[in-house]
Amino acid sequence: MSIWEYANPTKFMRVTGVALPWLWALTAVCLTVGLTWGFFFTPDDFRQGSTVKIIYLHVPSALMGINAWLMMLATSLIWLIRRHHVSALAAKAAAPVGATFTLIALATGALWGQPMWGTWWEWDPRLTSFLVLFLFYLGYMALWAAIEDPDTAADLTSVLCLVGSVFAVLSRYALVFWNQGLHQGASLSLDAEENVADVFWYPLLVCIAGFVLLFVALVFLRTRTEIRARRIKALETRARISAA
Repeated sequence: MSIWEYANPTKFMRVTGVALPWLWALTAVCLTVGLTWGFFFTPDDFRQGSTVKIIYLHVPSALMGINAWLMMLATSLIWLIRRHHVSALAAKAAAPVGATFTLIALATGALWGQPMWGTWWEWDPRLTSFLVLFLFYLGYMALWAAIEDPDTAADLTSVLCLVGSVFAVLSRYALVFWNQGLHQGASLSLDAEENVADVFWYPLLVCIAGFVLLFVALVFLRTRTEIRARRIKALETRARISAA
């Protein structure tokens, strides 16, 4: 079995139709357990107090805001190279989801930054690149909406996605590129010394799993909607041609 078989819209609809109920169920379990565990059954931090619990929303949403764009990059490259329509529609479907996660990360970061840094916003390298990434999300969605021909829209948005990927990388590795700024290091790292304490780390992992599942479920759902919309448009076009 080849992965390219799922580029067939009929097979994609059939497989995702089976997978979606399971994804929604797993998402509900992970988010309920992770957020309840994190917000109600973890202690306050000795420095940050109760504001530390913002990480259960901020870290997963920031992670998905970046990785959603990287997923869009992969599917856009598939479109440019192999011209599979499902990949272009998946990129289009992922953009509003990724933008929402990015907005949540910006908002929760501001809520955390005000008591910790004494300001709602700082032109820190990571914060700035993340804000630019959000603007790229908005531009990507606006470009899809502005172009009537779907193939032309897919081509141009794919190029925009390639450019925006620079800021997705900068958002992830800003502290490595610029050894300055207020933003702290990664909460999750292969280096055990850099991780948050286990009492916060384990519920955070469950929350991240829930956000990943939520992203996949939403992208599947929106891609299915895009496929149906394209089919309806094709039928309407055929009906107009037949009537003429």
